[in-house]
Amino acid sequence: MSVRWEDLAAESRAFYARRGPRRGPSSAPELHTARERMPPPVAAVPPARPAVVHALGREVPVRVHVPTSRPVAGVHLEVHGGGFVIGSAAHDDVRCRALAEATGLVVVGVEHRLAPEHPWPAAPDDVETAARWLVDVAVDRFETDRLTVGGFSSGATLALGTSLRLRDAGVDAFSGAALQFGTYDLSGTTPAGRLIADEFFLGAYLGPGTDRTRPDVSPVLADLTRLPPVLLVVGADDVLLADNRAMAERIAAAGGSVELSVYPASPHGFTGHDTSMAAAARADVAAWLGSLR
Repeated sequence: MSVRWEDLAAESRAFYARRGPRRGPSSAPELHTARERMPPPVAAVPPARPAVVHALGREVPVRVHVPTSRPVAGVHLEVHGGGFVIGSAAHDDVRCRALAEATGLVVVGVEHRLAPEHPWPAAPDDVETAARWLVDVAVDRFETDRLTVGGFSSGATLALGTSLRLRDAGVDAFSGAALQFGTYDLSGTTPAGRLIADEFFLGAYLGPGTDRTRPDVSPVLADLTRLPPVLLVVGADDVLLADNRAMAERIAAAGGSVELSVYPASPHGFTGHDTSMAAAARADVAAWLGSLR
């Protein structure tokens, strides 16, 4: 049976009307309060396997979810969201476990460092460390060389920045990137980027001295040739819609393979919400990852 998008959209509108508008922290005190109020992570069943992994002379904690319902089909590196300043891989355990069981992929969540305590380039360094570790060990540890990467909000930004770092290092081991509502212009130099130019998280993450036009800060300004296939997922009501459209256009103009999926009646972060639209989008992401070879 085909999806009735009008029904899903009506359900989503009702859900968000009840939920009310949400926004991220707009100051250091608000960030402190938001961190204090975050509920503890919910354990997945079976639970994640925590580990500390090493590459490039660096180390980073990860959380490994091995599928139990089907053979291993590959490894997916997942980067959590939270505007670079909040959240954790542990808070994504249930979502990562569901993705592992739906796809047969071992899902590895990266516990990257947060700003402002650890500003750029701490988080991208951590994600790159996990990616290079997988390149080194995936065959021996998981018996597969099929690697993908993905992320959620700021995690999508980090995932794409890592893809650029890997390409520039001559590493082409990853076969695709599934990116959910990332922000790709942190410099405020494009019309889409100017929509979020005053957000607190940008200053907290980048500080006063960082060149915000660097490719692994603002990927939309990068040379986007020779990337693996990219899926961009975003809601029609997301302030980042224009940014995701611009990224899709730039990847296509660079000769890359890109698919932009826009979901109606959906704000930022919608795939983490309890709606049928979110479930449909998560299923689409799983199917796309499963189609890669």
